[in-house]
Amino acid sequence: MPASATKPLRVAVLADSDTRWKWGALTANRVAPSEPGEPGAAAGRDVRLDGYLLRGRATPTARQLGEVGVRADSLREVTAVEFLRAMREESYDLLVLALVGGGVQAMLHGLKRVWEDRPHRPVVVTGYVGVVYEKLADGLLLRHGADLVLANSRQDADRFRAVYEGVGADASSVTEVALPFLGGAAYEGEHEPFTVVFAAQPSVPDSRRDRAYLLDRLVRHARRHPEREVLLKLRSKPGEHTTHIEELPYQKLVQRLDPPANFRLVYGNMGEVLDRTDLLVTVSSTAALESLHRRIPTAVLTDLGIREALGNHHFVGSGCLASWDQLDDGHRPVPDAEWVARQGVAAEGSYGTAFVAARERIAKLLGRPGGLPPLTPYYTPVTAPGYLPGILARHHLGPDGAPLPGAPATDKEPGPVRQIVRRAARGAYRHGVQRVAPVIRRMGEL
Repeated sequence: MPASATKPLRVAVLADSDTRWKWGALTANRVAPSEPGEPGAAAGRDVRLDGYLLRGRATPTARQLGEVGVRADSLREVTAVEFLRAMREESYDLLVLALVGGGVQAMLHGLKRVWEDRPHRPVVVTGYVGVVYEKLADGLLLRHGADLVLANSRQDADRFRAVYEGVGADASSVTEVALPFLGGAAYEGEHEPFTVVFAAQPSVPDSRRDRAYLLDRLVRHARRHPEREVLLKLRSKPGEHTTHIEELPYQKLVQRLDPPANFRLVYGNMGEVLDRTDLLVTVSSTAALESLHRRIPTAVLTDLGIREALGNHHFVGSGCLASWDQLDDGHRPVPDAEWVARQGVAAEGSYGTAFVAARERIAKLLGRPGGLPPLTPYYTPVTAPGYLPGILARHHLGPDGAPLPGAPATDKEPGPVRQIVRRAARGAYRHGVQRVAPVIRRMGEL
């Protein structure tokens, strides 16, 4: 037996929120090859998964991590500089960067520097948590330089390659896969009681009026259909942050209403909620793709218009667009099969092979004689001298990827006083986002 067969594949995931941790960890498990130089799933080989949570406003809480349900062999919170030090000291086969675009770009430059004198480095993978409906060029170019940039659908793969080729950047890193968290039993018919689930989003829509409108229509739907169970599925509890900032939590807005007994708020894993769902309603949440994958009737709301700012323009042609008036009257959208197929939803059963190309590509890179070449992001001090330094500085890195003087770099466990100060600072930030900022905004609109 080859010596490599007895060694676990060492995988690291760096994430900056609960949803990105879920995407990154699940992606790592799906794309990890069985052996260096051999295609196939990692099922025949042990995988050691080390998780790193980038310290920031959206660092997930223990409750959020438990709700995600993804386990790691180790998990710790780090600064960018601490993470780069760990990547210099540790040896990994695969690294998944599950970050916002600016975070990915900063880590690519930092990693290029810490690995410059190393003969072998990990394969670096990045991508998107869900639907890409805004900042396409900006986000993609910030991710350029990774060995694999994952596209969650055939449509995204085509768009990603077009952007890279259009600026003269290497597009060979674009690799088509699917969302790693699709799954669950296919919908087989109505439950008792019939259950309607509204999948809320932290930042869409962002105005109090629009959010209050959607909540009011959901409550009115519950009153109109007392025989149904109507659930408001929420991503986080007050005081927690997820991928996007939520200034006006639905939990606070609902306190002004008197919802009927068949209406309630729910948290937890989306897959478990979908197990009992008969109609999924959302503005533009990725939950719609999870629902379509399971063939659950899915409605994308048009009440607030079909607009890029809402993200529901992504669903043009899907057959899922509908208004609350139509849903109140019993309408159940029927998805367009061709549109669904182009979104990587794989409702027809091809999901099992969606990650084969990525595994084969990673296996080939791991087996490359002499190791991998240095990371080469499109943005450099030459191509983007007025943009790149600011991105790197936000993570305490200089233009060459080296830590700036005074950058927080301790990896000691913070003492009690520091922990208290950190919690207080986060609490103050969340208070400002959720309470002070909306008041100032309303005053500015007077």
